[in-house]
Amino acid sequence: MSFQDEARAGERAMRAVFAPTPLLRNDMLSARFGADIWLKREDLSPVRSYKLRGAFNAMRKVDAGDATFVCASAGNHAQGVAYMCKHFGARGVIFMPVTTPQQKIMKTQMFGGDHVEVRLTGDYFDDTLASAQAFSAKVGARFLSPFDDEDVIEGQASVAVEIEAQLGRLPDRIILPVGGGGLSAGTRSYFGDRIAYTFVEPSGATSLADAVKAGEPVDVSPINTFVDGAAVAKIGDRTFARLSSIDPAEIVDIAEDRICKTIIDMLNVEGVVLEPAGALAIEALSNVADQIKGRTVVCIASGGNFDFERLPEVKERAQRYAGIKKYFILRMPQRPGALKDFLNILGPDDDIARFEYLKKSARNFGSVLIGIETKRPENFDRFFSALDAQGFTYTDITNDETLAQFVI
Repeated sequence: MSFQDEARAGERAMRAVFAPTPLLRNDMLSARFGADIWLKREDLSPVRSYKLRGAFNAMRKVDAGDATFVCASAGNHAQGVAYMCKHFGARGVIFMPVTTPQQKIMKTQMFGGDHVEVRLTGDYFDDTLASAQAFSAKVGARFLSPFDDEDVIEGQASVAVEIEAQLGRLPDRIILPVGGGGLSAGTRSYFGDRIAYTFVEPSGATSLADAVKAGEPVDVSPINTFVDGAAVAKIGDRTFARLSSIDPAEIVDIAEDRICKTIIDMLNVEGVVLEPAGALAIEALSNVADQIKGRTVVCIASGGNFDFERLPEVKERAQRYAGIKKYFILRMPQRPGALKDFLNILGPDDDIARFEYLKKSARNFGSVLIGIETKRPENFDRFFSALDAQGFTYTDITNDETLAQFVI
């Protein structure tokens, strides 16, 4: 059978386990971009991501009840494998880094029940992966890669099968998040050249763009792991083989702080909970705004496993990206009335979010860490002009990542 036929067969078989995820038109985004924008809501799957598709497809092709499956994952892939191990009655051994949040461990165990054993090993994912592969080879188990596996790629292509059926026609463009490339490889292999594509990576992990440029997969370490669902240092060999011919112009990368703004907007306006990787495709609409007017566009919201303990960080990063929150170190004169002089500089829309003396030992001056929130970025122009006019000495550290790690 052709790849398309295999993908359709896999999609039909999945219906015994879970329903198709919704394809929903988004009025807010459609109006904003003057296009027909649809969201493929993989965040509404049983494990809140598309990862169970590849796991199901790989397991259905073997006698899963007598098999042992092994994977290494700290997130969505682990949960997808666990879910399917329970469904097929298979044994699963899931290796996770020691640093994995307890919430993710508990969810993986919950989905797998008695069929899954979770082993915590290694401080870093590379160590975890090596342990999983060594164990798999030792016991003769089936190692399930989260993306670099032909059966997994074929299973992820079921997303494309559903889109075509639900839309009743082909979209003009699909926007896909890229990590290891399993979803992108499956979708592109299914649709071929019948539609246009935009592949989206986080700026801190551009493994697809670098591979296309080099003509082969390359390691782009060190990577920024904030967008953990797409933070892959090296794209898979099998996935790249299916993506190697794409035009570099089809690939965009998006700053991690910028993704945070989309997470907050979708939560506050639409009531949709997305993880960072799940927001990538939606945020990328701005990158192709001129190309999509009047067109039908599908954005794949790849996952919604968002840890709400991260919400303050996400809000913080979104505000900093939008230019409405800044941090600076102020040299505060140690004299009566100095603090009052500073407070009088604040405008009606300005609010102090952080105020902390870093050093009081100097006789004449003290260093103060200050965080200011405001309603419009241009308010800071007036604020800093007023500081200069009154002779205050200050250093803006908002975008100084190294310094911010220590003091913010």
